Amino acid sequence: MSRRRKQTKRDVTPDPVYKSKVITKFMNSLMYEGKKTVAEKILYKTLDILKVKTKDDPIKIFNDAIKNVKPNLEVKSRRVGGATYQVPVDVKADRAQALSIRWIIDAARKRTDKSMHDKLVKELMDAASNKGSAIKKREDTHKMAESNKAFAHFRW
Repeated sequence: MSRRRKQTKRDVTPDPVYKSKVITKFMNSLMYEGKKTVAEKILYKTLDILKVKTKDDPIKIFNDAIKNVKPNLEVKSRRVGGATYQVPVDVKADRAQALSIRWIIDAARKRTDKSMHDKLVKELMDAASNKGSAIKKREDTHKMAESNKAFAHFRW
């Protein structure tokens, strides 16, 4: 973090199809090497498959998945007198959303399906129904914060 000036928050433009900023952020996180059109195709195909499979609004499933994966607590390292403690802290809304997007994409990439849109469909459906690797990651983060609750008085 810079000591000089406050970092400015950049505002993303909503995506052209669903008019959602969250989808744009997801697309930007999915993107490799600046290939936004590839990430766009993958995500829109994923949402089309979700629509066919669930016969429901794909945006609702997408938002449910993101909401279910968002963490409430995380641990941050705090150095006190030569020892480093894992101190549990609350997660801000922007960071929680960024973490949930990152965890869903990472979990989808680790799946063993043929194409990325199939992996994403399965991971989003699992996350929307509170299952899957991304949910496990959130639960592990919460367990870590819960087990280090004794160091909460070092919070800053």
